[in-house]
Parts: sequence; C-alpha cells; structure tokens
Amino acid sequence: MELHVPLVQAHDLTRKWGKGPHAQLGVDRVDLNIGHGELASIVGPSGSGKSTLGALIAGIDTPSSGSLVVDGARIDSLSNDRLAQWRGRTVGIVFQDFHLIPTLTAAENVALAVQFADRTVRRAERSDRSNEALDAVGLADKSRRLPAQLSGGEQQRVAIARAIVTRPRLIVADEPTGSLDQASGHEVFELLAGLTGTGTTVVLITHDRELAAGADRQIAMLDGRIAAHTAAGVDMSSFAVSDESAAASGVDLEPAR
Repeated sequence: MELHVPLVQAHDLTRKWGKGPHAQLGVDRVDLNIGHGELASIVGPSGSGKSTLGALIAGIDTPSSGSLVVDGARIDSLSNDRLAQWRGRTVGIVFQDFHLIPTLTAAENVALAVQFADRTVRRAERSDRSNEALDAVGLADKSRRLPAQLSGGEQQRVAIARAIVTRPRLIVADEPTGSLDQASGHEVFELLAGLTGTGTTVVLITHDRELAAGADRQIAMLDGRIAAHTAAGVDMSSFAVSDESAAASGVDLEPAR
C-alpha cells in the first residue's frame, strides 16, 4: 500500500436496516478518506452514526451500498470468510467494555488474538508477542493477573495490547474511555495517540470532546452523515458554529465540503 494513498477510502457509504419508507439509516452516503499514521476522532450525539461508521471501517459490519477500501482491499465486496481473514491481519479493535475473557490471564487474552489472526504461529512466539505488547502498554508486571485482578484502566490497556499484538495497520477504538475515570481515560488516549508514531492509523470514536480535540482531525457525525470536519493539523479554536443542526448537537467544527 503506497503511503500517498489514504489508508481508508469511503465513497457514498451507506448502512441501513429494512426497506422502503420505514428503513432506518445508520450511515448515509458518507465520503471519507483517512491517511496513514493519522489519528482521526469521530464524534457526535447518540444515534448520529459514529459507531456504525466505525464498525464499517473495522470490517465488523458491512455496508448496504457504496464502496469502502481499507489498506488496499475493497472490503465491501469480500465474502464473510475473506473479510474475517482481512480483519485479523489488518485491524485491531478496542471496545468500551474491554471484552476480556475472565478465566484467562492478561497475557493469555493478548496471545489469543495472535492465534485467531494466524494459527500457524507457535505458542512460544505467541507468548513472546503477548509479553511485548503488554510491555508496550506498561503492564509487563501484571501479565499473569486475571481481568478481575486489574483496574478498569488496566483492563483497557490489556485490550489495547490485544489490539496491537497482531501489528495491524489500523486501530478502531469505539468509546475506549467511556467506562473509565478521567485520569485513566487520558492514559488510554495517550497510548492510542502514541501508536501513530509507528505509522498505525487510529480511528477513535468518542463522545468526549476534550479527547477528540487531541486528534489530528475531528469528524463530526449527525443523522448518519458527516456534518463537519477539520483538516489534520488545523487549530480548531478558530472554527465557529455555522450549521444550526450541528450547533444543536454541540458540533462546532468546520462545515463539511
């Protein structure tokens, strides 16, 4: 994949449930590019479509129409089996509620992701990669603890280790700080932001506008569409509310073009 080509390229992307006049739209004709090594935050009120868009980008949901290319693969046209294979080697996913297996240690939870992504990797290498990922998130000394023996912030760091252990090109984090206190939330955000230094693209879905403001770019969703955005590196303090509906939802970014 050439670096001048965006890692994520969505065109006319739509996700809806049902048919006819009663169809429910989750994402409505979205056009979006996200670059290599970019930290992009997707914000918006509940029901705005931000989590649906994140799920589409991560390959855990499929669009109803439109095209979606991620890391050179046209994922909207892949079979379920091929999509699962692509997801295992390309995307790391971080959820709000951690989704750790309670009977496995931190190291075992992380190693399991390697096994799912590539069953040819031997146990010793899975263990080495798991320990390396836990060390990267500052939990090398707690690798043998069960999830119940860890704080919420520590459990989320295990989840981040699980997401990065397969060395993916893309991380999609859906409300990763939603269950954490403010201090732990900022630690998790800094860990995610630091991943972009190695060229990993991070898509952060959040309702926390303070955290979102720390991203390279903010993408504001409203009623399934991109209502506003900023270009990477733009000082967001210069933008004012310019759309009545965006103002109602608390969006104060540059109007989308």
